[in-house]
Amino acid sequence: KAAVVRGMHLLASGADWIDVGGESTRPGAPQVSCAEEIRRVIPVIQGLREQTNAIISIDTQKPEVAHAAIAEGAQVVNDIGANRSDDTMWKLIAETGVGYVAMHMQGNPQTMQSNPHYGDAVQEVRFFFKDRLEFLSKAGVNCEQVILDVGIGFGKSLQHNLELIAALTSYQTLLRPILLGVSRKSFIGEVTGAGLQERLPGGLACGLWGVQCGVQILRTHDVAETRQAVQMTELLVQLKNKRG
Repeated sequence: KAAVVRGMHLLASGADWIDVGGESTRPGAPQVSCAEEIRRVIPVIQGLREQTNAIISIDTQKPEVAHAAIAEGAQVVNDIGANRSDDTMWKLIAETGVGYVAMHMQGNPQTMQSNPHYGDAVQEVRFFFKDRLEFLSKAGVNCEQVILDVGIGFGKSLQHNLELIAALTSYQTLLRPILLGVSRKSFIGEVTGAGLQERLPGGLACGLWGVQCGVQILRTHDVAETRQAVQMTELLVQLKNKRG
């Protein structure tokens, strides 16, 4: 019930969609069984769907959980495990026609921050996206269903995170919407020293930079503040572009 109330509050604050997840993806988080994850998320999705037609996404790596969530009205699968080799999830996306967020992650939540290493993080993530789009297409997924997420904080050092955010324009040529999730993340604290509840300014700065780089979707805990900031940024960008 509390999760449903929270979701409705976020929508009232200006959110366009609600992301529902039943398994923590923070570094080192323990895994949750499929049955437990379904037990956690389905009542929330049902409760939200009874009250709103807004977009609901299911944040899961498990095809079984995604299937159950889609059956209850979830329209998007937010998948941090897009680095998989098994195509069961992708076939489900193809069969149901729902949206699919393909996120880049090096390793898995249990190991991803142990020692992330890249030759060139920006180019390697770009190659990953091109590779995933090809695999998704072979599984029958229409590219129009796919949203790309560089996975800030998922198998990246502070420097990797900053490089990826700075280079967000480089992913525009892939012709897919880019989702950016930076809200309250630890890299902001590493740079500024801010605690978890004090990172809104840093998150807004990164998010608004993303908007100027063509990011179309921001994942945030602070909806009203982010919505207002984005509204003003988009207006100024439009006026700047109009002047040439």
